Amino acid sequence: MNILITGCNGQLGSCLRRLIGDNESAFNDYRFFFTDVAELDITDCDAIGRFVADNSIDGIINCAAYTAVDKAESDEQLCQRLNAEAPAFLAEAIEQRGGWIIQVSTDYVFDGTNHTPYTEDEQTNPIGVYGKTKLVGELNVLKLCRRAMVVRTAWLYSEYGNNFVKTMLRLGRERDMLGVVFDQIGSPTYAGDLAAAILTIVERGIQPGTFHFTNEGVCSWYDFALAIHEMAGISDCRVNPLHTADYPTPAARPHYSVLDKSKIKKAYNIDIPHWRSSLRRCLELMDI
Repeated sequence: MNILITGCNGQLGSCLRRLIGDNESAFNDYRFFFTDVAELDITDCDAIGRFVADNSIDGIINCAAYTAVDKAESDEQLCQRLNAEAPAFLAEAIEQRGGWIIQVSTDYVFDGTNHTPYTEDEQTNPIGVYGKTKLVGELNVLKLCRRAMVVRTAWLYSEYGNNFVKTMLRLGRERDMLGVVFDQIGSPTYAGDLAAAILTIVERGIQPGTFHFTNEGVCSWYDFALAIHEMAGISDCRVNPLHTADYPTPAARPHYSVLDKSKIKKAYNIDIPHWRSSLRRCLELMDI
């Protein structure tokens, strides 16, 4: 089976590469094509069509996205191209081969007004450009490919790239005090765990539709920051809780975006680690 993985230099793509490289014998029946913008421009419909045809691609894992949530508010055109149009091009190309696509999406498709975890069937209502474009991307792949699967995740971090964990580590070492919002609630997700779940899905078979995946457990960004500092042994920086209103950003964030994972756990019989244990494992990989 020939599988195209886009966005291979991002957090999720990098974790997929590492897991596949560490378990080569388990993937003898697969040939993976890792691409980023230098190898394949996913906003170029013709280029995608040629790549998929020339390499006899059977499946696509689309990890590529415009994820700069605040910058998206002033860069809507590029965000639309990467998050909405590109997934459509990928879905159309793989549908012509009778293949499948896994589109990675986000908790930002919800407005955050719930007080209980969001299921896959609940009404979407994104409140910013990033969430709106990701939702269009979801709808496009589900419409254009019969074997399309959307996997929504949230609060992604890893040992790769830039993310909240790395920012808290850096600020914790540079400052004696910082503020973090306590009234936005969600579930941190280690990209390595999401990558492992996606590979399990590939091995056990694509089930078309929408699924949720995050680590287990719930916290605020403030709680998350405290845990990062605790596990990293940072004790000289005081972390203060802030209201969202005290920390204005160009893009509005969902106040509550916990995702219900019952569907993916039942469908694929997977055990999902708690966010604290996965955070500790990530910090160990970062040698912290």
